[in-house]
Amino acid sequence: MLVWRCKPPAVPFPLSLGTFVKHFSVIEPKAFPLHRIKAKSLTAAASIGTHNSSCFDSFSCRQKKQIRLYVDTLLQWNQKMNLTAVTDVDEVMERHIEDSLAILPPIQDSYVSHCNASIDSIKLVDVGTGAGLPGLVLAIACPAWKVTLLESMNKRCDFLEHAISVTGLSNVEVVRGRAENLGQNVSFREKFDVAVARAVAEMRILAEYCLPLVRVGGLFIAAKGHDPQEEVRNAERSLKLMGSSTLQLCSVESRSPYGQRTAIICSKDRPTPRKYPRDPGTPAKLPL
Repeated sequence: MLVWRCKPPAVPFPLSLGTFVKHFSVIEPKAFPLHRIKAKSLTAAASIGTHNSSCFDSFSCRQKKQIRLYVDTLLQWNQKMNLTAVTDVDEVMERHIEDSLAILPPIQDSYVSHCNASIDSIKLVDVGTGAGLPGLVLAIACPAWKVTLLESMNKRCDFLEHAISVTGLSNVEVVRGRAENLGQNVSFREKFDVAVARAVAEMRILAEYCLPLVRVGGLFIAAKGHDPQEEVRNAERSLKLMGSSTLQLCSVESRSPYGQRTAIICSKDRPTPRKYPRDPGTPAKLPL
């Protein structure tokens, strides 16, 4: 998860992001340095080196308000439908908002270094977005990005549309459907610069969900727990079949009780064969 450092008046240090949001009115806009992210080798094919996280400016007043409105809306709707098991605002901030923002530096740094392109206005798809995590949070953090939230459940899509309306986001669209179908749709197949997924499935299944949507030269980034090496090794065949290779594993140090988080970064090297993704349900039942 992301760790924030700041010195707001009248608020004791250390300060969690949940507490930070509660004190929007007293915090002056500043830059919030991120912890440096360390990269480790996953496999023989993975790169070895140091992943340098970049510092980015603090949210504007508008972005702070959007985060607050999103969290309020999430907890309100969660009373009538299952969006999250977390019902406390501080836990939502730590377990969901911080966790979503934690993959932002790996996306930015990896895209610039490996894709040789500007990060300013990328097209990103969040596969199996659920309650909008991490896609909707990333859309707030990066208003120049074009973010697509892919979700198959109608009720969750209704929530996402409402959350977008409440927060006033203009850079997000919700697509109702399954990744297997969208990956075979010419309007979506290999149209995105970056695909992300968080808490959706294991890597060998995610590869077939996400990589058909990514353009050649783009990235697929999976948000995982503290020790995903075995999962990635098991996914090597699936990644290769989808035209991808593993670049690196970026770990984000956390002082949260929920432990270290990891971003698994994969590059799309070749077009995905037309037979992938397979029919809906098949990737989960018969992983490659």
